[in-house]
Amino acid sequence: MRLADLDIHSLLEIDSEGGTVRFAGQRALILDAVAMGLLRKQLLETLGPTAARAIFTRFSFAHGWRMAEALCSSFTWESAGDWRAAGGLIHTLQGLIRLAPGAEDPFSEEGATLEASYEAEQHLLHAGRSSEPVCWTLCGFASGYLSRVEGERIYVLEDRCIGRGDASCRFRARTREDWGAAVEPHLTFFEQEGLEGALRQVTAELVRAERELAAKKRALASAAREPELPSGLVARSQRMQRVIELARRVAQVDSTVLITGESGVGKERVARLIHEESSRASGPFLAINCGALSETLLESELFGHARGAFTGAVRDRPGLLEAASGGTLLLDEVGEMPASVQVRLLRALQERQIRRVGENRDRPIRVRVLAATHRALAREVETGRFRKDLFYRLRVVELDVPPLRDRREDILPLARGLLASAAERMGRPVPTLTPRAADQLVRYDWPGNVRELENAMERSIALAQRRHIEREDLPEDVRGALPGAVVSGGVRKLEELERDYILAALEHNGGNQTVTARQLGIGAATLYRKLKQYGALARDREREVPVRS
Repeated sequence: MRLADLDIHSLLEIDSEGGTVRFAGQRALILDAVAMGLLRKQLLETLGPTAARAIFTRFSFAHGWRMAEALCSSFTWESAGDWRAAGGLIHTLQGLIRLAPGAEDPFSEEGATLEASYEAEQHLLHAGRSSEPVCWTLCGFASGYLSRVEGERIYVLEDRCIGRGDASCRFRARTREDWGAAVEPHLTFFEQEGLEGALRQVTAELVRAERELAAKKRALASAAREPELPSGLVARSQRMQRVIELARRVAQVDSTVLITGESGVGKERVARLIHEESSRASGPFLAINCGALSETLLESELFGHARGAFTGAVRDRPGLLEAASGGTLLLDEVGEMPASVQVRLLRALQERQIRRVGENRDRPIRVRVLAATHRALAREVETGRFRKDLFYRLRVVELDVPPLRDRREDILPLARGLLASAAERMGRPVPTLTPRAADQLVRYDWPGNVRELENAMERSIALAQRRHIEREDLPEDVRGALPGAVVSGGVRKLEELERDYILAALEHNGGNQTVTARQLGIGAATLYRKLKQYGALARDREREVPVRS
């Protein structure tokens, strides 16, 4: 047998009456690629990447070894080189890979390069882009196959992978001695003891992770002094409680939801709450910023593209509307979406089908779509910048997330929770807010909303010299905020508001009565009389705040 004579017809036997399939003389099964991708997803979510890789590698190593034996017993090869190269051809005939021309030998210095890998494709579809190579079964199969052919243990490792964003996958084959120290981190995935060790490691990691998560929840709850809510949300104010209540109710149905509110108010967190409280919680949650991509790129990201649809489209690629199947897709800043993409999105939502760029057939989609925007879409519709039919299709239910200045009761619980999270990231003890710092946080209007508050808390931890956050540790804009006319917890007397404002202005000016009187539009004697009435001079001496004229 020569390699050139090997084709699918000489390998595949199908008994239509008996219902059996044989490949190279051995009983075989035909498995769906997406089903294998779903199995990978379940193993990754249940056991983690270490144990999942060990299982796939050990299974495929045995598969490769068996395939080499089957080809050896079924055919008489003219050369060992043809027998060795048959392994890559077998995978190509089975539709698992597509080898790059002239790069078939994994023992060469350049290695074997793949233009396409079913395994990388399924990993991207179900688990997203990885930071490490993910063609574990291909490495295992090649290692088992070559080990049987060569009569010694061969290890095939991947150093480039489409699954982590590389243009191609590349595999190199070496003995343990030839690999040297580079193979040591990978040996555990090829040995039976390594698989058992990986499972034990996963068990230990799960126990440790559960303990850390429990400790983190206790720390956050203690820091925020608030009952824990999903998705990191805080809702002491009535307006925010109403938003969360509506989000939980609408999560029980598959209606499209439009989430509105200023930038930084937490629209994506509300979207995650809807996903986590829905029947789709076990599926993926994907988000895309419609204002961050060009029209062509946004269309490709949403609907996918076929190979050759445009320059650089070297392979078929599913869009996010397909990749989020069984889960939720958030269209963030949907008001920035170009008009041509609005037309295609409307059709996809109405027909529950999409057509990839460069294809002429429709594909069904099973995804729930949420949309978020800081724009007033009703006004965008009036000016013709947004389609009216798409607007009503997205706004089946509308949730308006209030800005932070309109829910001041949430500021301190949020600040304490964000302090705890930032302290954990920076490896520092969780600090507390002094009364003066807390009072200043509530005074400030927070035009950047929760995002600005998060950055302020991280800055405060970075600058704090003690286990508590002082007013001086806050950003300058926050320190300079004066009390506003906010009705919270009942209407206050006018004299109380005047007193608080005058004292805040005096503190803002470092105790300078002359400057403060001029800014307030009153005489210095009037200010002195009011301060004496408030007893401010005595309090200032106790606080060591200088009062000078």
